[in-house]
Amino acid sequence: MATIFTRIVNGEIPCHKVAETADYLAFLDIRPQAKGHTLCIPKREVDYIFDLEDEALAGLLIFAKKVAKALRQAVPCKRIGIAVIGIEVPHAHVHLIPLNAVSDIAFKEPLDIPANEMAELAAKIAALV
Repeated sequence: MATIFTRIVNGEIPCHKVAETADYLAFLDIRPQAKGHTLCIPKREVDYIFDLEDEALAGLLIFAKKVAKALRQAVPCKRIGIAVIGIEVPHAHVHLIPLNAVSDIAFKEPLDIPANEMAELAAKIAALV
């Protein structure tokens, strides 16, 4: 079954379109965290952003960069934040959120992880890269 984003791409569900190319689409989030909160998606449905082919992932980020620059001009803010969550809709996407403070993206309190655990985790990840 097609995701809600694929249905938007196919014109089955309306959206507030911001930008579009042959491969990517940007539209306003219907549950915005800030005025101008925009989603950028590849038109081809892929569940997990890191399952995109390198070229498609690079293309998505370059597309998002163009959208972010326009968004920053349209919505006064200090920065455009980018978030990749990918749990709420099984279709790769990035959130572009106008920010004036760190709290504009809902980061929770940081974890207190001992330095030895941090070193061990870093080494484990590095060995897998």
